[in-house]
Amino acid sequence: MQLYTINTGFFKLDGGAMFGVVPKTIWQNINPPDANNMCSWAMRCLLVEIGNRLIIIDNGIGNKQSEKFFSHYYLHGDDTLEGSLNKVGVNFNDITDVFLTHLHFDHCGGGVIRTYEGQLRPTFPRATYWTNEAHWQWAVQPNAREKASFLSENLLPMQESGQLKMFTLPQKTSDNQLLITSFAEGIEIIAVDGHTEKQMLPLISYKGQKVLFCGDLLPSAGHIPLPYVMAYDVRPLLTLQEKEQVLEHAVTENWVLFFEHDPIHECCTLQRTNKGIRPKDFFQLSALSV
Repeated sequence: MQLYTINTGFFKLDGGAMFGVVPKTIWQNINPPDANNMCSWAMRCLLVEIGNRLIIIDNGIGNKQSEKFFSHYYLHGDDTLEGSLNKVGVNFNDITDVFLTHLHFDHCGGGVIRTYEGQLRPTFPRATYWTNEAHWQWAVQPNAREKASFLSENLLPMQESGQLKMFTLPQKTSDNQLLITSFAEGIEIIAVDGHTEKQMLPLISYKGQKVLFCGDLLPSAGHIPLPYVMAYDVRPLLTLQEKEQVLEHAVTENWVLFFEHDPIHECCTLQRTNKGIRPKDFFQLSALSV
């Protein structure tokens, strides 16, 4: 197995929304805002090469939306999905699987492109696109709170192409249970419901360690303290509980956390402190060795 960081650029979101109940006087030291209270965030994806499969986990925001849409999010940086894949010798046709943690536009928008003729089609023509039935129904029949994050032009072309497949999640037997199931050799999935219904976080066995793709459960290292929960989350108290469970496993078993949105840090390990579980060492994924 080999893992590659795939950077797709940066965008901006409101700092208050990203840090929830945490006061600006505190969070501005973690991610300094601009004059409009907007903070920069990465859209960092992960490519997994395993056997004859090339699996990309999430795919960024894409480039097919209107100028008005993008004006709200201030896209910046030189990285693109295609360019970052090309840097590791991969093109769109090589991808065999597109694993989607969830279907918010900044996680799945790059998975569909608009052709010169104006038609929408999957970016990866030979890939199977993976979500799960509960989250799919949540996305195509969205609640008012999340409606602006689930865009039909990102979703329906995956289904209409016949490339969309549902990953089956097991049923929880208790509220205190961390739901973990196998997706492929060396890849387990943790399902969480605080941010959105049935978000799926890959836990990857790699070079003698476990790497957790944190998605929007822990969008950045700054969200590791338990109260730091995004205002975007539909069930913030559940997010807090899920964070506590995941972080306890992670610190006990020495997992590596891989951050999708942290503007600076790709990865970290954890340690126990008198303030709770906190980051220990920061590093890039490429620094991992056996």
